Amino acid sequence: MTAGWLHHLIIAPVLLPLAAGASMLLFDERRRALKATISLVSAILLLGIAVTLMGMADAAAPAASVYLLGNWPAPFGIVLVLDRLSALMLVLTSVLAIASLVFALARWQRMGPHFHTIFQLLLMGLNGAFLTGDLFNLFVFFEVLLASSYGLVLHGSGPTRVKAGLHYIAFNLAASALFLIGVSLLYGVTGTLNMADLAQRIPLVAPEDRMLLEAGAAILGIAFLVKAGVWPLSFWLPPAYAAAAAPVAAIFAILSKVGIYILMRLSLLFFGEGGGASAGFGSQWLLFGGMATIAFGLIGVLASQAMGRLAGYSVLVSSGTLLAAIGLDNAAITSGALFYMVSSTLAIAAFFLLIELVERGQDTAANVLAVTMEAYGDEYEDAVDEEVGLAIPATLAILGACFAVCGILLIGLPPFSGFIAKFLLIASIFNPAGLGKPADISLSDWTLVTLIILSGLSAMIAMTRTGIRTFWASLEGKVPRVLVIEVAPVASLLFLCLLLTIQAGPAMRYMEAVSQSLYAPQGYIDSVLGAPRVAGEEGEGGR
Repeated sequence: MTAGWLHHLIIAPVLLPLAAGASMLLFDERRRALKATISLVSAILLLGIAVTLMGMADAAAPAASVYLLGNWPAPFGIVLVLDRLSALMLVLTSVLAIASLVFALARWQRMGPHFHTIFQLLLMGLNGAFLTGDLFNLFVFFEVLLASSYGLVLHGSGPTRVKAGLHYIAFNLAASALFLIGVSLLYGVTGTLNMADLAQRIPLVAPEDRMLLEAGAAILGIAFLVKAGVWPLSFWLPPAYAAAAAPVAAIFAILSKVGIYILMRLSLLFFGEGGGASAGFGSQWLLFGGMATIAFGLIGVLASQAMGRLAGYSVLVSSGTLLAAIGLDNAAITSGALFYMVSSTLAIAAFFLLIELVERGQDTAANVLAVTMEAYGDEYEDAVDEEVGLAIPATLAILGACFAVCGILLIGLPPFSGFIAKFLLIASIFNPAGLGKPADISLSDWTLVTLIILSGLSAMIAMTRTGIRTFWASLEGKVPRVLVIEVAPVASLLFLCLLLTIQAGPAMRYMEAVSQSLYAPQGYIDSVLGAPRVAGEEGEGGR
């Protein structure tokens, strides 16, 4: 592995937000403009670095680029591993970070202390989790992002936010304890925590130790499933996301995908075709758990009267769809799932930002009256004065257009990327081997396709109902005061979804390449275990 300066960019997504967050602690809280500038510049640089790393990963494939910290070779030293999947997650995280930070500049950065520092530490934890090559450091970065998310979920105070935040903290602390137990069991059986080394040792585990190995993997999987929001471990997610500040909820759209990423990475690396007697372990649990999560999420979407909870349950529908797709254990389905993951994450993040702008002009009592009118019909219509012939204010027209696009994306209707993503998923489920080779469709396949279609139908009903109440039959004439700096991030995320539609061909080819590398992990394993130390460098690892 060359020691060129570009190779050192692999560690930059971890060091840059750490340095930015630490430097902001040197300044007083009243210097918000300086802190906001540092934070935003850091996020923009992260996006540039992530795009560069994506190009590097694509050029190096099927091998992975390995960064040896301290110049210690794997499996003894700490390694960061860059491949197509981790590069994709870095780019997605950076895009959401910029949108959230720009939105927060309007007012949310002033609602509590050290917002930008905590935000940068969250980015550090996310990027580290996507890049790390061993389970111990995955736990470290996992804790960094969780500790940062605890501060962000409580940002802005308020009784509702504190209550939901405490539930969020308690449940994720329990997941962290399960993480430690699972990692300890895996280390006790295999003697290593390096992911590539584990992939080689798991098939060689003695039969009498295999039950302990699978128990450790199952406990570890539960910790990640909690983060992904699988049913029945997802009751904390909709209230916490709905109560969080808008820019926090937007960046939290990627947090559930951390669990998805790790499950996708480890299940195919440890229990793929080369997993020996444990090959395919847990795939059925992911499939049925994902389908149950979709069912729970679509019911929640239909039942939600508040837009924040509607968005929270949409996160569960997205997570359930991805988990079920992973459980089907097919490269074509996984590539469609990756496309769906990018599209749904961008759409949900935009929706969380938009909700705060729309609800700014609403009154809680008016919402209650609207629900009452819907339930009891004309009895209450006389209580509202009818207004005819009023021109639609430009602000409401812009917000309404953004709301309509978010709805189209969540439903999965053309011409946006949500339709392409769901079409790819359903087509891959019905024909996983490619065109011209029909497959036997199982009952679970039909069930998953039905749930995907029903989830779109439930989103259409809920979004139509909410849109009518908010923009068409609103009980009040108050127009929210919205700044350009607040609308711009929403429009930018929705534009990226449109761009994803226009460039669906290149994007899908990249997703297929990611999927193929995941299902052929030997290139990843050889790259990590065969990564040479950098010649001529002094230090503990170089002696």
